[in-house]
Amino acid sequence: MEEIQLYLEEAKELMQKAVDHTAGELVKIRAGKAMPNLLDGIMVSYYGAPTPLQQVSSVTTPDARTLTIKPWERNLIGEIEKAIINSDLGLAPQNNGEIIILTIPPLTEERRKNLVKQAKQECETGKISVRTIRKDTNESLKKLQKEGVAEDEVKRAEEKVQKLTDQYIAKIDELLEKKEAEIMTV
Repeated sequence: MEEIQLYLEEAKELMQKAVDHTAGELVKIRAGKAMPNLLDGIMVSYYGAPTPLQQVSSVTTPDARTLTIKPWERNLIGEIEKAIINSDLGLAPQNNGEIIILTIPPLTEERRKNLVKQAKQECETGKISVRTIRKDTNESLKKLQKEGVAEDEVKRAEEKVQKLTDQYIAKIDELLEKKEAEIMTV
C-alpha cells in the first residue's frame, strides 16, 4: 500500500530529525574542553540586528582550555563581550583590544555529574519525540484501516514503526553513552 509506505518514510525522517536535534543539544553541553561550537547560541548586536557570533568573528581554540574570538570589526569587541557575559555559559571574557580570550575552567566532579544529568534529560526529550512520532504514525495507520486498508497490512506497518522506534531510541542511547564518557573523562 502506497499510503502506508509514505507514513513509514515520514516517520523515519522525523525520527532522524529528533536524533539529529538531540545530538545538536548534546554538543552544547560542554565537557571541560574548549570547542568553538560552545558559542553556537550566542547572538551579538551587529548594527542593531541580532547576529550569530560566528558571522561577525572567527573563533579558534589555541589549546584545550582556551577559546579566542577575533571580531571582523574591532568595534564589536564590547558587544561580543556583553553577549558572552549575558549568556548562560558562566565564562568570563578577557579582551586585549583586538581579541577576546575565554578560559574554560576544569570541571569539578559535582559539575561533571550535573552535566551528565543534563545530557540524560536531553536524551530523554529526544526519546519522547521519537515515541510521539510512533504514536502519531500508528494513529494515522489506524485511520487508514478504518478507510478500508487490510488489517494485516496495518499490523505489519505498526511492527515496522516499532522497529524504527527501537532503532532510533538505540541511536539516542548511543549518543548519551558517548557524551557521558566525554564528560566523565578527566
